[in-house]
Amino acid sequence: MFADTHLPYAALRTEQTAQGRAPAYDRHCAHLSLRQIDEKLRAGEPYTVRMLSPSAEGSDAGRFYDIVHRAMNFRGPAGFDDAVLLKSDGQPTYHLANVVDDHLMRITHVLRGEEWLMSTPKHRALFNAFGWPAPHYAHLPLLMNPDGSKLSKRNDDGPVQRYIDDGYLPESLVNYTALLGWHPDTPQELLTLRQLEQSFSLAGLSRSKSVVSRERLDWLNRQHLRAALADPDKSAGLIQQARAEVAAVGGFEAASVRPETVATALRLAGDRLTFTKDLYNAVPFMFGDPALDTATAEQALILVPHEFRVPILNAVERALASEVPESWAGFTKSIAATAQAPTKHVMMMLRFALTGERFGPKIPKLLDALPVDSIKRRLRRAKAEIESR
Repeated sequence: MFADTHLPYAALRTEQTAQGRAPAYDRHCAHLSLRQIDEKLRAGEPYTVRMLSPSAEGSDAGRFYDIVHRAMNFRGPAGFDDAVLLKSDGQPTYHLANVVDDHLMRITHVLRGEEWLMSTPKHRALFNAFGWPAPHYAHLPLLMNPDGSKLSKRNDDGPVQRYIDDGYLPESLVNYTALLGWHPDTPQELLTLRQLEQSFSLAGLSRSKSVVSRERLDWLNRQHLRAALADPDKSAGLIQQARAEVAAVGGFEAASVRPETVATALRLAGDRLTFTKDLYNAVPFMFGDPALDTATAEQALILVPHEFRVPILNAVERALASEVPESWAGFTKSIAATAQAPTKHVMMMLRFALTGERFGPKIPKLLDALPVDSIKRRLRRAKAEIESR
């Protein structure tokens, strides 16, 4: 199409729309002879190269099987417009470039977004025109934001690097991305790369749009983090990473944060930890004695009646003075009997003394995670805090 022999395309579209017709190139320049074309080229007139698209009725390009959408049959002008193949600057459009590239790279299956489904007839027509076999197509559902808008690279949540910077593990991102628009044969959601390789099939692709949910991704990251910490080949790197993060968040010298303490803290935090960078805020009491004069600590202490507070602490101190239990499983019940206090008050009193918080890990796990000398020191601090009131 030459620029000076035709109504500007934008104006043509406006005219066609006003007439109730679908906007399309009207092949105004298709009548030019080779001599006329040569004259215009010699004169340096700008031009584009368009595809002379076959009619829907005279071509099988619009009839094909899509792996996701099944049998497709495009009729009428849909998918058969005379698309621009070479722009006026000589650069190819996607329509031409993807067909040539797929052929040269011997691509057998094309998986792409469903927004390209309408363009597939013209792409298949181009393969036919070149005499090349067309690949199989699978048009995948779009990724959506929770508000229903399309996920975009221009959106803050679009770039993968953003998720990596936020602390998501590569294993979690691969697992989560695979489940967007695809489902395995089993209800299992936690999948390693190896498991995905073994279970993936095109038959599992879905036509339903997928919502990118941070909640689901967070859950997967917690599960993969726990699995990685149980793997000796991966845990060492995560411990060192968490060690640096604890030092930065807590304001410590990196050398003062012991790897053994970090490893124990990671295990103690368990499923409550989504990212290693949150370790210090999740279990700050693992890296120093807790403050007992805060509103948070008061929320725990207020749940223990005054008459049980000191007796419970005394009973724990006496029990630890004689011997340290091999197992903490029945420790709170034993203290409850000695102090003649309900077990729930024993557990809350210990939670106050050891963590300065109302909620947290189970008491047996907490006692097992803390060094005995730290437990004894915190009991004395708690007793002094109560007696000073």
